[in-house]
Amino acid sequence: MARPRLLYVCLDGLGDDPHPDLDDRTPLEAAATPLLDDLAARGRNGLVHTVGPDIAPESDIAVFAILGYDPAEQHPGRGVLEALGSGMEFEDGQLAHRVNFATGEDGRIVDRRVGRDLSSEEARALADEVNSRLQLPGATFELRPTVEHRGALVVRSTEGPLSAEVSNTDPAYAKRGSLGVALETFRDEVSWAEPLDDSEEARRSAELTNAFVRESTQILDASKTNARRRGEGRLPANLILTRDAGDHLPRLTPIRERFGPSWGCFVEMPVERGIAMALGMGEVPAPSPPDPEERYAAWADLAAEALEGYEALYVHIKGPDIPAHDGRAEDKRDVIEVIDRAFFGQVLPAIDPGGVVLAVTADHATSCLRKAHTADPVPLVVSGPGVQADGVTAFGERAAADGSIGTIRGVGILPRLVSLLR
Repeated sequence: MARPRLLYVCLDGLGDDPHPDLDDRTPLEAAATPLLDDLAARGRNGLVHTVGPDIAPESDIAVFAILGYDPAEQHPGRGVLEALGSGMEFEDGQLAHRVNFATGEDGRIVDRRVGRDLSSEEARALADEVNSRLQLPGATFELRPTVEHRGALVVRSTEGPLSAEVSNTDPAYAKRGSLGVALETFRDEVSWAEPLDDSEEARRSAELTNAFVRESTQILDASKTNARRRGEGRLPANLILTRDAGDHLPRLTPIRERFGPSWGCFVEMPVERGIAMALGMGEVPAPSPPDPEERYAAWADLAAEALEGYEALYVHIKGPDIPAHDGRAEDKRDVIEVIDRAFFGQVLPAIDPGGVVLAVTADHATSCLRKAHTADPVPLVVSGPGVQADGVTAFGERAAADGSIGTIRGVGILPRLVSLLR
């Protein structure tokens, strides 16, 4: 008899707070999700602190954790993952940052994401100007835009190695070792990079990071692309915020050696490609049609097809996180409904329920009320062969608290799932 396969789905930013616009239900609880509710009724349920009970994680460290790697010990820094996933050259001793194109005015941050309407084409034009005009003392650099307002920056010093022990200039995130931690409250001002230890490498890294942010602001502010955006009544992308520096390539036991199955990873964003590369997972490029219904249905077809070639497949769906950051609780509810209908409605009939273990969870909670990642636990459901139902009848934060799994840490999920594949 063939061993079961694993379909492991992460719904980015799924967890939330009860919201007054939703009759004090969370967006997940308010959403019509008959398919996810059916999975909950047929499976075991619980709650997950993906990184730790007091940590509001960024997605990259949370994904490391729910894939079984302790980010406090094994994470190379998001900047490195973004750079690798973007196809940039990177070597030990160089400095990699994740960056956001943002809008600034007199030292104040007006919008960390440029109103969420910066096109990838506009970002490329802006990066070309910075790459061609900016010079750093004793160093070279490469700025690469990725998707919309997102990008990666690699700095290469000609005066010796650099250190990732520098603080973020993006005030919305703190750096704790290699961990990027979201902050619920912060000042809307650029937080200039500070060395986090007494080394010359950290001091030089902070100086180069600050020089890049200062000089690039002048170039971007005078850009024709931003003049056009202002003329159209849109915010200019005249500020680059850095965070989550890394200074070395990841050296990790591949996930197949560590846990057994052969793995594929859905890739929509560069950070996911970087994670797949770091863990030795096969890359499954995900198409991105603009219509969400069409996009999630296409992903469902692709997931069912990819399971024929891999023993385990990790699928990361960004949708719920975006409206939550903007405080749009009803839109988040609606996104969850589309995912239930278009993704799960398409993938479930295409897989063998007796031959596939299906797990659904989130990387973190993103609160519509607080417009930020939070440390709240997120729901987990596991269904499939060998899984006994625990009496929970709905997939939601409060319902999952009554499940038989209890409350666990993110690194504890994958060992449980792999045990069901034997």
